[in-house]
Amino acid sequence: MTTDSALTAEQILSATEDVLRRFGPAKATVVDVARTLGVSHGSVYRFFPSKAALREAVTQRWLDQAHYDLRFIADEPGPATERLHRWLTTLFAAKRKKALDDPQLFATYMTLVGETSNTVEAHLNTLIDQIAQIVQEGIEAKEFRLAHINSTARAVFEATAHFHDPAHAAEWSDPVVEERFEAVWKLILGGLAVKP
Repeated sequence: MTTDSALTAEQILSATEDVLRRFGPAKATVVDVARTLGVSHGSVYRFFPSKAALREAVTQRWLDQAHYDLRFIADEPGPATERLHRWLTTLFAAKRKKALDDPQLFATYMTLVGETSNTVEAHLNTLIDQIAQIVQEGIEAKEFRLAHINSTARAVFEATAHFHDPAHAAEWSDPVVEERFEAVWKLILGGLAVKP
């Protein structure tokens, strides 16, 4: 049990995730979250002014956790070709793990994601910006041919959507899905790479 004075936003978000897992997004309430923490629902509202704000914050946290490693891959030194491939495979692995390891919670978050389009749009733009960073460095290093960086980054993201868009989650357990991913990667690389 948590006292009101010791309560943190992170504790509330963790409890909210537990409540969502147990009750689903349609039935989960702020009162359920407060009850889980052993505090009044007013204590939760001190951190999050509405149920919508709480749901948006927990969605943002989930998206950030799912893609935590991607920022490091975008920022590290090394060949852009290797980093872009690793970035895309890491994104796919993170989405696949969440979908296959805890399908109920994944479905819950997909419902929340549908409710928080601004949060999701900002998150997708962050991911595309990371790809753009790698593409730009690849162009500067003469690994990738000269191209419009932002358009190319968005095209790479959209070309690989089958492997990170939750609409395709049911297909991620297919035994040949990684082989299909590598085939798409080869096409992308063929379009990016400077020809010898």
